[in-house]
Amino acid sequence: MKYLVMVQGTQADYDAMSGRPSDGSPAWTEDDVQAMYAFMQRVNDDLTTSGEMVDGQGLAAPARTRFVTAGEDGRPVITDNPYGETDVLLAGYWVLDCDSLDRVTAIAARIAQCPVPAGSPDYPVVIRPIMDGAEDI
Repeated sequence: MKYLVMVQGTQADYDAMSGRPSDGSPAWTEDDVQAMYAFMQRVNDDLTTSGEMVDGQGLAAPARTRFVTAGEDGRPVITDNPYGETDVLLAGYWVLDCDSLDRVTAIAARIAQCPVPAGSPDYPVVIRPIMDGAEDI
């Protein structure tokens, strides 16, 4: 079965990774950033070797987000900002093809161990099964 495994973040987290701290998001050093990238590369390499990796990408900062909704007149309403009802957005994802929910949960638990500076926010790693048909609803 295929699963979408998601990690979350805020604009403040992206700013912190660029060395600009804020309340609750301490500045990352270059070593912190490199440790995170090295960790994620090992995860990706292992998932590729095991044949479970379908796709995985990190996403650009929330400040580069665009929302498109339908206006009352049916015309699109475009908002160039990252925040709808929450400031926590998708920061990256993997599409994995795993034998079981237990296996993808073990992978998510590993991802949750990604090194971050002390005091950084802690977000859950979210797992969503990818529907294979209407019977999966």
